[in-house]
Amino acid sequence: MSALTHQRVNTLFPHIKQVFENYSRRVQTSVMNDVVLDAMYVNPPKKHNGQVLKVYYATQVSSKPPTFILFVNDENCMHFSYKRYLQNRLRESFNFEGTPIKLILRKRD
Repeated sequence: MSALTHQRVNTLFPHIKQVFENYSRRVQTSVMNDVVLDAMYVNPPKKHNGQVLKVYYATQVSSKPPTFILFVNDENCMHFSYKRYLQNRLRESFNFEGTPIKLILRKRD
């Protein structure tokens, strides 16, 4: 896009609309759990201090931005790179292109 020559300016507003729809998207818990379990099956987490990360379930708590809570056995078991991997899998599975995704880890009681 060019502000100087006005090239491709007409494509700006459809992109803004699409990003806002992605920003506002809600995901069903059952579908999200399937995606998270598939991602963990394809690329299992590594051991951290002798423990392996277990994700019991995941749920979306809000949109704008999409925020997800993962209930796990220990929050410290997840490496930042694995958290980024899960964010990227959620982004590509549910088309969250152009919007940030928040993952919150909680220990299940």
